[in-house]
This record gives sequence, structure tokens and C-alpha cells, in this order.
Amino acid sequence: MPKQPATPPPAASFEQSLDELEQLVVRMEQGELSLDDSLQSFERGIALYRDCQGALDRAKLRVSQLLDPDAPGSAQPFDEDLRDPP
Repeated sequence: MPKQPATPPPAASFEQSLDELEQLVVRMEQGELSLDDSLQSFERGIALYRDCQGALDRAKLRVSQLLDPDAPGSAQPFDEDLRDPP
């Protein structure tokens, strides 16, 4: 039975998606793509953006759960102004 490829950890997948998205933006900004290539790049960019946004949403939920596991919806965001000075 062939092994399935290992799925990259979420952070690595996020980083790869973000890197690919940045590369797409650079290529599109150069203005040298055909209309068809531009549309395909735009489509791919939207998919990558959604992947990145989903990863960020999951990370935010995880942080909320860690801050207050009994009521993650009521967790307060970290306020840098309340930190002790260095």
C-alpha cells in the first residue's frame, strides 16, 4: 500500500501559500502576463488568500481557546499598553 505524502504543518502551509501569493502579485504587477494568464493568476491568488485567511482565523480561534478554554468567545485580546516596561 503506497504511503500518502505527509501534509505540511499548518504554519508551513500558511507560509508557502503566502509566499506563492506574494510571487503572483509581483508577476501580475510587472504587467507582462496575457489576459488569460492574468485571470488564472488572479483566480489562484484568490484561492491562496482564502487559504491564508482561513489559517489566520483558525489561529485566532486557537489563541482564544488557550486564553479562556471555558469561554473562548469572551477572551480579551492582548493589549500591549498594559505590559510591564522592559
